[in-house]
Amino acid sequence: MVRTTFNRLRNVKDSLPHGSMNAIAEELGIAADEVRAYFNGEGIADYHIEAGPEGGIVTFSNTRILEVALRRAWEAQNGL
Repeated sequence: MVRTTFNRLRNVKDSLPHGSMNAIAEELGIAADEVRAYFNGEGIADYHIEAGPEGGIVTFSNTRILEVALRRAWEAQNGL
């Protein structure tokens, strides 16, 4: 289980290069709308937002999308 703030999750999204939502979806074999919903906190199973600092506390157990997003953000930042 992973816990972070909603603002930190949005920062990951904002650090992704253009077209990443579709690329992440393709890599994971899911719909791009599911990736977008993940970062917006909309209708995702095993995803819970509670009141707290920085937009609230986000708790989720499925980290596949986050892991791929973090890798893609790191690659973009490091010119890979």
